[in-house]
Amino acid sequence: MARPLRIQFPGARYHVIDRGNYRHPVFRSTGAAQAFTRVLDEAARCHGWRLHAHALIPNHFHLALETPEANLVEGMHWLLGTFASRFNRFRGERGHLFQGRYQALLVEDDAHLVRLINYIHLNPVQAQLVPLERLPDFRWSSMRAFARGPRPGWLSAATLLAHLGLTDNAGGWRSYLDLLAEIARHPLQLAAEEEEFTSGWSIGSPNWKSEMLAAHPVLADDPGISGAERRAANEERWQRELAAALLEAGKSAADIAGDPKGSSWKIAAAVRLRLRARAPHRWIAASLNMGCAASVRVYVSRQINL
Repeated sequence: MARPLRIQFPGARYHVIDRGNYRHPVFRSTGAAQAFTRVLDEAARCHGWRLHAHALIPNHFHLALETPEANLVEGMHWLLGTFASRFNRFRGERGHLFQGRYQALLVEDDAHLVRLINYIHLNPVQAQLVPLERLPDFRWSSMRAFARGPRPGWLSAATLLAHLGLTDNAGGWRSYLDLLAEIARHPLQLAAEEEEFTSGWSIGSPNWKSEMLAAHPVLADDPGISGAERRAANEERWQRELAAALLEAGKSAADIAGDPKGSSWKIAAAVRLRLRARAPHRWIAASLNMGCAASVRVYVSRQINL
């Protein structure tokens, strides 16, 4: 089966993750980590990306990535392809460097983005690569660039600081490190956030997920989307089409309850719901007070076959 398309739009935010093939430690050497950082810098500048956080762990990486232009796929293709080519050429190796397809979880808003940034900054601590108090000295994380500098133009702390009410100076970053220390004191919460931030297809509220699924039907085939999410998205799409049908017919909820089951406007609405939104006959029957699903099927088929 073909892979579902990535959802791309200007200003989209993602949690991008990829792991070494068979969880192989891609960044086991300083040279490999430096090479990836250089390629990331090139990719961000070339594609106009804005990064809110990043971290390299020996066998994977995390990016909190914003795309002012809808170019996630183009940019990630270049980033991963260029790094793999340079990595393999330097070592005289061949084959896949990363496992499968990179993950790119859509992020809803600033609140979810800031929680993601905190998670990414704590990742090296959780992996026992560096103690929390020395996190600003860890070379392969945006935390060092934020707290110590230098900071490339594509790395932005604006959303993080504004959301937390912190200043972009030494005192502000000390306060941020204290916040991370407080978060790290709750391992069960960290474990729950890891599940939220690394599985599925998005990071956000249920209502927002339903809206995204309704706005981007191509997501429906994504195996990361649960049955409940699909049902909620379908319901929202059907409800929108029903509202449009009522508006077009000049009808209301009172008319649904009071008009006969076989009213011409109800039949027209049922046909619209079937053809435009693929709403089930049972749902149409209940929503338009048209009796049973079999009756709706008959009404619709007669109109389509005229």
